[in-house]
Amino acid sequence: MYVIATAGHVDHGKSTLVRALTGIEPDRWAEERRRGMTIDLGFAWTTLPSGRRLAFVDVPGHERFVTNMLAGLGPVPAVMFVLAADQGWQAQSQEHWEAVEALGVDRGLLVVTRCDLMDPALAVEEARERISWPVVTVSGSTGEGLDDLRRGLDRLVASLPPPDPDAPVRLWIDRAFTITGAGTVVTGTLAAGTLRTGDTLVLDGERVRVKALQVTGESVAEVTATARVAVNLRGVERDRVVRGKTLLTPDAWLETDVVDVRLDGGPVPREAVLHIGSASVAVRVRPIGSPPPDPGAPGPGAPGTYPPGPAGAGTARLTLAHPLPLRIGDRALLRCSGRPITSVLVLDVRPPALRRRGAGERRRGELAAFAAPGSVRDPARGVPDAVTVLGWRGVARRSELAAMGCDPAGLDVPGAGDWVVDPGRWASLAERLEAVVGEQPGIPVDAARTALGLPARELVEALVRTRPPLRVSDGRIDGDGVPGEVVSAVERLRAELAGAPYLAPEAARLPALGLGKRAVALAARAGMLLRLADGVVLLPGADTEAARILAKLPQPFTAADARVALGTNRRVVIPLLEHLDRIHLTRRIDDRLRVVVDDRHGAAS
Repeated sequence: MYVIATAGHVDHGKSTLVRALTGIEPDRWAEERRRGMTIDLGFAWTTLPSGRRLAFVDVPGHERFVTNMLAGLGPVPAVMFVLAADQGWQAQSQEHWEAVEALGVDRGLLVVTRCDLMDPALAVEEARERISWPVVTVSGSTGEGLDDLRRGLDRLVASLPPPDPDAPVRLWIDRAFTITGAGTVVTGTLAAGTLRTGDTLVLDGERVRVKALQVTGESVAEVTATARVAVNLRGVERDRVVRGKTLLTPDAWLETDVVDVRLDGGPVPREAVLHIGSASVAVRVRPIGSPPPDPGAPGPGAPGTYPPGPAGAGTARLTLAHPLPLRIGDRALLRCSGRPITSVLVLDVRPPALRRRGAGERRRGELAAFAAPGSVRDPARGVPDAVTVLGWRGVARRSELAAMGCDPAGLDVPGAGDWVVDPGRWASLAERLEAVVGEQPGIPVDAARTALGLPARELVEALVRTRPPLRVSDGRIDGDGVPGEVVSAVERLRAELAGAPYLAPEAARLPALGLGKRAVALAARAGMLLRLADGVVLLPGADTEAARILAKLPQPFTAADARVALGTNRRVVIPLLEHLDRIHLTRRIDDRLRVVVDDRHGAAS
């Protein structure tokens, strides 16, 4: 199935044309039929000469129902723009055309109606100043030109790019109602992806189940885009769903209330309404890198507005009244009563906070390449790609980049598991890791993760593997080598302890020997020192030799006995005896007495 929307000024014959093409009355409400004017969205469908099925979303043309019109226009890939030969280009013709352009709908058919009332040449000439689409002239009343219109519609839908049937679903709800015995039903235009009976989808952050599906009034087990679809939801109350909400594939979308965008047009009001899909949301607008306007100050634009950027384009931050599932590359529009429509292109759905001085200017620099059409990394879409977004963020999950609208499939960058890291950030992290381990040899992996500001332990372990001789052992990070200056410092300590191996230097003396905290930690991890406590170090093997000496004392013995036997002081003997207790070479009997328990020294157990 293919889906297109109508557009055009009120009373130019849009609904009449849809009725003539499909045999279906698109005006659903009695009030619409009584007044002869479309108020809300209407839906109809037909089969084209080629056998292709085409559905119409018929939109209201009156200025009071522009919000309804935009809800129908937003999700569709093409438009049938209707212009009456006897009235020509009117105010709502212009507004509808501005909306079509703002939403990036670049495929369509210009249909000039009421050719039985007036020669269409003048209306065609008038429209040609704006619209370059193929033209068909018809009369909805007499049927003249309808066959040409059907063939034109056939050519139009055949030219549309095929949607991705495997894409995640984002169904913008444009209608919701209750059917007795079935429950809540919602409808929308399925622009991409596939829906199946029994699927789990997300509505307002909660998971819901698809009970049944219908397309053009027929029950189906599966619907592939593009299609007009009715979804019967299991166990969902009617008051939970209104126009503008979405049904989403789980874990495939990011809902956000702050986005950075490109704006085409201006001046831009500080407050406006954002229209995307079937949603309309109040937003606050602030150009990036610029101060807020002074409502009372003279200057370009009306009070309370921001001036347009260069060539009518610029970047801005939008703060939404409530979150929407948006992606990089989404097209939307801003509308404020009495002002021209402004086109919106979403550039970032997880933008950084702009709290520090100069943050706005830096952000504007990051977005500068995308601030004007054509100056883009990805010319096909005119939006940031995965490499660019990763560069902004530094670290991200592949699944998060995909949910943001960037394809991470070809991303060849460092990382671990689902995590990827910008190459420049990776190199900086590796250098910082070496510095951290240098300051704290044996630092736990989780402590290193915190010090580096990384979100996952596996990233730290991957970094370690790129920096030999660093290694992870028993959950700690260390290096195989010891700097030469540390080796020299240990040799100076060895010389100082040669005559009194248990008379450790005072803590204040250690730096003079070259044994600062970092050097002591490195030497201890390499087994070149025995660290008993902060500022208390002996040579390796001093503990087992002490146990041999103490085994010769009458058992049990006191700390004072040990101090005399080892020729040291209380500052050293207490942590030494506690160390011997921990490694089970001695055992405490009470608060004063110990015995040597290692049978190799002939002591009692």
